Amino acid sequence: MNFGSVNWWAIVTCVAASMVIGAVWFGPKTFFPIWWKAIGKSDGDDPGDSTIGMSLTWGLIIFSSFVQAVFMSVFVDFLGNLSGGTSLLSGAMAGFLLWLGFVAPSSLTNKLFADRLKAWALEAGNHLVTFVVMGAIAGAWR
Repeated sequence: MNFGSVNWWAIVTCVAASMVIGAVWFGPKTFFPIWWKAIGKSDGDDPGDSTIGMSLTWGLIIFSSFVQAVFMSVFVDFLGNLSGGTSLLSGAMAGFLLWLGFVAPSSLTNKLFADRLKAWALEAGNHLVTFVVMGAIAGAWR
C-alpha cells in the first residue's frame, strides 16, 4: 500500500462529505424516523441515550470515516495505476465496487440475523452514497 499517494486534503473533504451525507440521510425529515423504528426503537426512546456516550460515539464515527477515506484513497489510487489513471468517474466506480463487494454483503449478514432488513436497506443506502462520493473525491482530487 502506498500511503504516500494519499491526498490529505481529499481525506478531510471525504470525512466532511461523509458527515454531511449522514446528517442529511438520517435527518429528522428524511430517513431517521423510519430507521429508528426499523431498529426497534419507539418514539419515546432518546437517541442520545448511548451506553458509551455521545462524545465517544461521534469520535468513533469521525474516526471510522477517516479510516474509510484513507483506504478509499489507497484503493482508488491502486485501481487508477492498473487502468491508466484516476478520475472522478473511476473513483466513484471504485466506491461502488467496495460497497457492493464488502459493505453491503457483510452488513446484510448482520441485519438478517437481527431481523432488521428494513434498517439494512436504509443503512446500506447511506453507505452506498457515502462510498461513491468518497471515491469520486479521491479519484478527482489527485
